[in-house]
Amino acid sequence: MKTILWKHLLTHTAFCALAAAALAQEAPQAGADADAERVLEAVIVTGGSQVELMDAYAGGQVARGGRAGLLGNLDFLDAPFSGTAYTADLVSAQQAQSVGDVLKNDPVVRVAKGFGNFQEVYVIRGFPVYSDDVTLNGVFGILPRQFVAAELLERVEVFRGANAFVNGAAPGGSGVGGSINLVPKRAPQDGIRRLTAGYETEGQAFGALDIGQRFGADEAWGARFNGVLRDGETSVSDQSRSLTALSLGTDYAGERFRFTADVGFQDNRIDAPRPQVSPLGDVPEAPDADVNFAQPWTYTDEEQLFGVVRGEYDVTDAVTVWLAAGARRGEEANVLANPSAAADGSLTAYRFDNTREDEVFSADTGLRAEFSTGGIGHRVVVSASSTKLDSKNAYAFSSFFTPFATDLYNPVAVAPPAADFFIGGDLNDPLKTEASRTRSIAVADTLSFVDGRLLATVGLRHQEIETATYDYNTGAELSSYDESKLTPAFGLVWKASEQLSFFGNYAESLQPGAIAPSTSGGTVIVNAGEVLEPFTGEQVEAGVKYDSGSFGATASVFRLTRPNAIVVNQTFQASGEQENQGVELTVFGEPVKTLRLIGGLTLLQAELSKTQGGVNEGNTVIGVPEVQANFNAEWDVPGITGLTLDGRVTHTGEQFVNETNTVELDSWTRLDIGARYALQVAEQDVTLRARIENVTDEAYWASTGGFPGANYLILGNPRTFTISASVDF
Repeated sequence: MKTILWKHLLTHTAFCALAAAALAQEAPQAGADADAERVLEAVIVTGGSQVELMDAYAGGQVARGGRAGLLGNLDFLDAPFSGTAYTADLVSAQQAQSVGDVLKNDPVVRVAKGFGNFQEVYVIRGFPVYSDDVTLNGVFGILPRQFVAAELLERVEVFRGANAFVNGAAPGGSGVGGSINLVPKRAPQDGIRRLTAGYETEGQAFGALDIGQRFGADEAWGARFNGVLRDGETSVSDQSRSLTALSLGTDYAGERFRFTADVGFQDNRIDAPRPQVSPLGDVPEAPDADVNFAQPWTYTDEEQLFGVVRGEYDVTDAVTVWLAAGARRGEEANVLANPSAAADGSLTAYRFDNTREDEVFSADTGLRAEFSTGGIGHRVVVSASSTKLDSKNAYAFSSFFTPFATDLYNPVAVAPPAADFFIGGDLNDPLKTEASRTRSIAVADTLSFVDGRLLATVGLRHQEIETATYDYNTGAELSSYDESKLTPAFGLVWKASEQLSFFGNYAESLQPGAIAPSTSGGTVIVNAGEVLEPFTGEQVEAGVKYDSGSFGATASVFRLTRPNAIVVNQTFQASGEQENQGVELTVFGEPVKTLRLIGGLTLLQAELSKTQGGVNEGNTVIGVPEVQANFNAEWDVPGITGLTLDGRVTHTGEQFVNETNTVELDSWTRLDIGARYALQVAEQDVTLRARIENVTDEAYWASTGGFPGANYLILGNPRTFTISASVDF
């Protein structure tokens, strides 16, 4: 039945695409109805390219818009959703090292860590986005899992809100509250040859090479190479890091054909990485910000090779087709000892080793056609996508019965205990333990009314999610899941003027359904082994956007729900619910010459609206602050040509550490400052940069959790000085 439905939907959407293409071939020509031609032009200006980037906004720190999944790149005034696209200029100005560093500028996002590892996790609207579920040029699953070097990126694009329709279900099962897309660097029109060298306390040296050039007829071809090396001790005591990141990107910008191809390699190793801490009750007072309570024999090491290609071709002036594909091969190895903490700071821990190997292939294709019917403009998009992941894993623990002891404030190094107590698989030759397949097909139509001032987007995506787990020691299949779901979406934009637009949307999130356990809290589950249908959350959002040409702002209100699996009358079912509702305000641009601003405010209420037996019902979700605020300003100093100062204030409100809401983290506020000076030396452009993160050396627990239901604590980074010099040659 499912195969029949899939074929039926594919046939239906293909028919829609062919019909759209046929209508497009009959789009108004010379002498055709003037009103229809005007509508077609109104649709075309809203964008939708899968390859071309949106122009930078005034000040150069953000772009005018970004990717909205299958809808392509949209100007922020024309999009029925909200988001921000941060540029490479901002990355270099702030000497950002990772995607998380860039997103410290976003008032809607907070950066946490993964469960039991050092993976960056991005919390949007109170829901996590795992780095596994970040897209590269719109393609899922092919980025390094734990960390992505910011020096490789042209754009970091944040999409806020439920996105299962525009992007498809994230293969890692996150992305309920938003998504992130990364765009590799492109060769600029005038080319670039830049060498950067720098130093970070307490001994981290780094260098970067950035070479790009355009060539060929009309300089349609471009190539860009980026290489980054980091090595040495970080500002966290006794923690050292070694990073090698390389990327090569090419692009072609022809009149009808546009193409990009990127390949990257990254090896990121951290020795004695400061771990997360699980509180056993009350939260201990945060130690000094530079204290490292990691064991010296712990480490994390990740090596990834990845690539993606994307092309689009204008079949006619009104019909465009595209195809994209990407792949990743990755290896990870970790030796960890993440402690549990009593209120007085005493720690207990055991050793945990694990290895992981991933092979991922992902692709999407589609067609966009623009035409008009009866004075109404249409942009019809038909898209199909697929992601395939095979993962090999193995693990080993030291004895749970004899954990070793240390202290949060006065760490004690111990001899590494043997990891021979609880073993799953062979660490040197792991077996396949997880396989997942997601595929989908989607149809969308953006209708244009009133000379393009009213835009309505309607769409539907049919998605199949298939997963299987296998025994670590034998490779035998343990459980499997194969379900499908229809995900609708609706968006509306009213362009009241060239400067002001109002928007609203209904969208859904989608995650794989849970598998019923045999018992839960001592209760026997009568439907043990049953696979629940995919979890579908709902979002309603409305807002307003303003664009003065040099200064922009977005304000929105939203309500977003996500189902949770709970036990009702001994039956495991999706009857629980989390409800997040909030208000967001973001500002950006250059309101006056020499002054650039990025910032905003998020007010968020995250509630356990339905729980098992009503326990903790109505309480606030772990790790979701009610208030988040960011403000970043850059100022070109008058009278000193080339000198720019910047400062960023970040505030995060209290966060509950348990579902009973009896323990919470204090709010925290952090100040970061920087300066750069551009000059010429021997007729070469040189830029000197200096930055201090956490100026006051504030000691604080930055976040709790980052994985649903978990409450581990992450200590904020200490005061960190970074200096660098770049020369264009």
